[in-house]
Amino acid sequence: MAKVSQKVRASRPAKFSTRAHHRCPICGRARGYYRKFNMCRICLRNMALRGELPGVIKASW
Repeated sequence: MAKVSQKVRASRPAKFSTRAHHRCPICGRARGYYRKFNMCRICLRNMALRGELPGVIKASW
């Protein structure tokens, strides 16, 4: 229930622009957010490993 209320609260526009923060649209996570991909690091990793993000591959060196 708490996560649902967080998602609803986050979907509303912020009253002040400095209070606005990014959230992952998939899981609602606020930390570890990548602007380039518009998602959090965990969802990014899962989608990349499944091959759902074109051009993203696992690094090896």
